Amino acid sequence: MSSADVEEREREPAGGVSTAAAESTFAEVDDRERITPAIEFQDVTLAFDDKVILDKLSFTVQKGETKIILGGSGGGKSTTIKLILGLLKPDAGRILVDGEDITEYTEGQMMSVRKKMGMVFQEGALFDSLSVYDNVAYRLHEQNVPEGEVEQEVRRMLRFVNLEDAIDKMPIELSGGMRRRVGIARALVGGPKIVMFDEPTAGLDPPTARTICELAIKLRDLEDVSSIFVTHEMNNVKYLTSEYAVVNDDGEIVFEEEGQRLCLINTKVLMLRGGKIIFEGTDESLHKNEDAYIQRFIRGH
Repeated sequence: MSSADVEEREREPAGGVSTAAAESTFAEVDDRERITPAIEFQDVTLAFDDKVILDKLSFTVQKGETKIILGGSGGGKSTTIKLILGLLKPDAGRILVDGEDITEYTEGQMMSVRKKMGMVFQEGALFDSLSVYDNVAYRLHEQNVPEGEVEQEVRRMLRFVNLEDAIDKMPIELSGGMRRRVGIARALVGGPKIVMFDEPTAGLDPPTARTICELAIKLRDLEDVSSIFVTHEMNNVKYLTSEYAVVNDDGEIVFEEEGQRLCLINTKVLMLRGGKIIFEGTDESLHKNEDAYIQRFIRGH
């Protein structure tokens, strides 16, 4: 990619988009702070009784990068997220968040680390007795943030997921896709720079699943968020690795396909089987890989 491509991208209306976010989407950034990975696993091993869940797992998620973790059921995908959140401790190896070794952290120490993170669960995990407003505001209310600031942040997050009109609704009034989007809004309160998605499109119809992926793309390209996206659905891989978000001349967010003007370099695929990495790289390399298991997985068998 030429420097002219990057310059063209930077001249577009910012619309609240940081220069760092724009640059990290399409170009390697030679910034010392950005060299430190957002997440790093170093030979992480975890077993339950005699069943090995993760076997010397090593990988990094760079600043502003999306790492898609693929694999079959029981392959260790969701376990990686629980380890990052400190809900599980590895038997061996190290886990770092923003260069900070959290491997031996106590629950109290993990509280400050979790403030850097947003978590999107498979079912949205909303409180059914609370309105959309109160669900999204939950963390801020716990922190005794003044209500004026709470409302401003809640409305900003609901606008991001295109659900501001649902602010007074109860979860029971929402579709499955809307519940997931409220869950994303709640995860983004406080502006976390690391967001983890655990099967966020499971059970959703294709158009709604695409909407969830577009939100993840917006976070990556417009907010400079680092993320792990756990999934077993190849359509998600296609969306996340082939589209990027930009702000057009009218200040609107639009999605363009890779190759029209620019090439994505900040989204990679990691595939697990039996707790080991059997593939790590681009989606193009994944599809060309001749491993029989990988080809069956791609075809959905």
